[in-house]
Amino acid sequence: MRRRSLLIAVPAGLVTLAGCGDDDGGADSAEATDTASPSAPATSAAPPPKIVDGPLPAITAGTKFDEKPTVAKGSGEPSKNLAVKTVIAGGGQTVAENDYIQANYLGQIWDTAKVFDNSYDRKTPLVIQLAPGGIIDGWRYGLTGKKAGSRVQMSVPPTWGYGEQGNSQAGIKGTDTLVFVVDIQATFNAKSSAKGAQVAQDNVDVPKVGTNTDGKAPSIEIPKADPPTKLVANYILEGDGAEVGAEDSVLVQYRGVFWDGGKEFDSTYGRKALTSFSLQQVVKGWAQGLTGKKVGSRVLIVIPPDLGYGDNPPSGSGIKKDSTLVFSVDILAKM
Repeated sequence: MRRRSLLIAVPAGLVTLAGCGDDDGGADSAEATDTASPSAPATSAAPPPKIVDGPLPAITAGTKFDEKPTVAKGSGEPSKNLAVKTVIAGGGQTVAENDYIQANYLGQIWDTAKVFDNSYDRKTPLVIQLAPGGIIDGWRYGLTGKKAGSRVQMSVPPTWGYGEQGNSQAGIKGTDTLVFVVDIQATFNAKSSAKGAQVAQDNVDVPKVGTNTDGKAPSIEIPKADPPTKLVANYILEGDGAEVGAEDSVLVQYRGVFWDGGKEFDSTYGRKALTSFSLQQVVKGWAQGLTGKKVGSRVLIVIPPDLGYGDNPPSGSGIKKDSTLVFSVDILAKM
């Protein structure tokens, strides 16, 4: 099983990741982890912190953006407030609360300099939502307003970290102040789109998908033809990111319509909320259609009934038995 951070919120006393389903029937991935990082305990919400600029321990090596840093042990008593410093100022999009961020990070304990988690060694950046209850409050308050391309260092007291219970798996006590270095690679929200290169749509027998990249739902034009009996998974915009693996989780924008009549039945654009899920938790057509595709791409997926819901569509979905489904999917990130 792929190792993931513990940055995501979990019920108090648990140290494994918790995923929850979307109202569209999709599901966020829920994978066990053997690492420990800023997962928010489900305790009563702390008041917003006062943000100060120090003290913070020195970064003694790995001082460039996206390099694994080495951070000195904290000197003296840490602040009782949330200390935040922009070490490297980026020029990208500004992070807002409830955005998903993609970031590399390292976390250690102030008093001992013990590193309890880092994504650099896993060679996989974390993608996580800065939402209440979804991440420790220190990250949520400390990173909101920063720009993609920035390196941010934070000192997080227990109040805005793991609270009085700490995190026993990580060796974090309820009195420990935590130090983080976070390299924000990208941020995503409901207005995000794929940014790949346009690919010719020459086949008149498959739907044509809009190529707009303004965050609005792309058009999907259904041809006057019989639906295909095999899966169609074509690039509309081809990105240059990493390929999606069969066991990966992804962050996406998507729109789904029926082949018969072209009526929309589901859309993240309409909900104004991105969604994430594991390819092991979706219908075969989605899993097969997205496997091997590149991050940053828009993909047309036409799913015949035997790779979709067949004769057992979800109750209340409006999907009829044996429907051929058509999706435009923007792959924003791997998780």
